[in-house]
Amino acid sequence: ILRCFHPNRLFEPSFSPFCPPSTFRHVMNELLETERAYVEELLCVMQGYASEMDNPAMSHLIPAPLQNKKEILFGNMPEIYHFHKRTFLRELEQYTDCPQLVGRCFLERMTDLQIYEKYCHNKPRSESLWRQCSDCAFFQECQKKLEHKLGLDSYLLKPVQRITKYQLLLKEMLKYSKGCEGAADLQEALTSILGILKAVNDSMHLIAITGYEGNLSELGKLLMQGSFNVWTEHKKGHAKVKDLARFKPMQRHLFLHEKALLFCKRREENGEGYEKAPSYSFKQSLNMSAVGITENAKGDNKKFEIWCNSREEVYIVQAPTTEVKTTWVNEIRKVLTTQLEACRGTERRFISYYTAFFYVNAQFQSWSQ
Repeated sequence: ILRCFHPNRLFEPSFSPFCPPSTFRHVMNELLETERAYVEELLCVMQGYASEMDNPAMSHLIPAPLQNKKEILFGNMPEIYHFHKRTFLRELEQYTDCPQLVGRCFLERMTDLQIYEKYCHNKPRSESLWRQCSDCAFFQECQKKLEHKLGLDSYLLKPVQRITKYQLLLKEMLKYSKGCEGAADLQEALTSILGILKAVNDSMHLIAITGYEGNLSELGKLLMQGSFNVWTEHKKGHAKVKDLARFKPMQRHLFLHEKALLFCKRREENGEGYEKAPSYSFKQSLNMSAVGITENAKGDNKKFEIWCNSREEVYIVQAPTTEVKTTWVNEIRKVLTTQLEACRGTERRFISYYTAFFYVNAQFQSWSQ
């Protein structure tokens, strides 16, 4: 029996006919080999570039736009490096002889892996700074010392590539995990990694919103985002707007938060790389505590309605597919249901408080008599 040491447990994995050890070891070896290479690449960047920005002997090569901008250029790469070097790599190595159980390692460190969201949030600023200074003597000298064929920009992309690589390796393991101990953990780990990738993607769109005067963080967690055709109808007045909107939809990118739904207009993509990410002009928002939803709109199974003010304002939303529509309708219903339950809970506490208050007051009056 193979035994796999873990700080808190001793595993005795069992292999089924559907779970050949050689297949898992092959994928596990790739995971470990690429993890070690990744740690070395991060260390190389930290020593060969980041530390050199603090080297007095190199200061004359640093252009003005790059001075005191190390945190912008590298983001939280030091944090990522230390996590992988001191923690994640060591824990992954403990599963060398029982690779089918490695999903548990990912699950136990899923909160730590969310540091990649912070790195990706900063990536557009980092790439913009790199493009301003990519031809400077400082970067050329550092690359020459390191004997790298690729420039720094290729290495700054490594964390983005790594978090994506994990889901590919987990998917590969899942192909052979039927009937294996640890299969459920592998599936949960993959789902969680995909959740992080979705959060990263959503946040990259969110930070591209311009024109919103409030604080987006006060709107609660971003649940979904996507592009739709939108028609508007106003039951009181605005007859011309209603007639026009009936035939000509607006192209809108919607951001569904826990507390609000934002309507934005997507602008043309410019630049290259991360700078090519789209940007959005804020148009309006609806407070989720004041909206209702109608799942089906006449004439098209891809449409649904969002309304407020007793249907005085109606927004007919057309999704690109019925599947997207269903996903959005279900998520909006979850938000509305959660709000309703919270209101009922508050109402019950309010009633309980005043019932107790009047009871105590009545008792006090009876004692006084």
